[in-house]
Amino acid sequence: MTAPGRTAADLAERLLAGDKRALARAISLVEDDDPEGWALVQEVYPRTGRAKVIGFTGPPGVGKSTLLAELVRHARERERQVAVLSIDPSSPFTQGALLGDRIRLAEHFLDAGVFIRSMASRGSLGGLSEATLQAALLMDASGKDEVLLETVGVGQAEVNIIDHADTVVLVLQPGSGDSIQALKAGVMEIPDVIAVNKSDHPLTDTMIREIRGVLSLGDQKGWRVPIVKTEASRSEGIEELTDKIAEHREFIEKEGTLAERRRRNLMNEVLALATARLRRKLEASVRKDESVQELLDEVVARRLDPASAAAKLLEREL
Repeated sequence: MTAPGRTAADLAERLLAGDKRALARAISLVEDDDPEGWALVQEVYPRTGRAKVIGFTGPPGVGKSTLLAELVRHARERERQVAVLSIDPSSPFTQGALLGDRIRLAEHFLDAGVFIRSMASRGSLGGLSEATLQAALLMDASGKDEVLLETVGVGQAEVNIIDHADTVVLVLQPGSGDSIQALKAGVMEIPDVIAVNKSDHPLTDTMIREIRGVLSLGDQKGWRVPIVKTEASRSEGIEELTDKIAEHREFIEKEGTLAERRRRNLMNEVLALATARLRRKLEASVRKDESVQELLDEVVARRLDPASAAAKLLEREL
């Protein structure tokens, strides 16, 4: 059996050269929590940080996938290398990505300059799996100019996407109760750019006024969040949206906040990985350790409260 790291080194060489199969294999290893996957990330990590990472979030049904397909087409016309990472609900049977690779993006599958991948959220609160940023890092290392992250719409918890992107685009559609709910739920606090898709709807201008009203309640200094009308199914508004994303990138680079964002993102990722691994360790100890079972029995019998039991458990593990 090959020692961990040996295969990773071979795969890293191919990945850094832009091999799509090597990238696909690398992401699978990380997703499966395979030691080779983590050895590979360690190998290529110094070659990351060059790609622009753009997150797309918003309620289900607003046309994020169609919008992404158009943005990919526009990027390819400018000869940009693009990767798309769609975070899907988990299949309860296979823990795989339930929706699979987006049908709307199918036209780009055979393009050598485009890489498309779906990953399961696996119950992650923000609709993002533990391995998401690792996959984005691998896409970055493979030479992609832009990495587009698309999250499943899960309401307030999808603010977690801010921990995985340099620029966040919130996609809404007029005439939708979900869209109004997104305004009320506080999702509006996170976007850098807002796209109102399916903008041929008669309630579009009403919704834009509502959005502006919510934005006016926030900090009026620094970056002013632009609202762009798009009609992705007819390729309308795509160039303006691309321009606004680029303008935001220029702004955070000029202000020095890009480095701050990335530092925060990476710190949050380290803590998230540590938390997930500690949880797995605790769950394993619950299954194997009789004294832990006895501790839980005390809670069930109402002789020990849950918080005190948790404190005892952490004292043992840390």
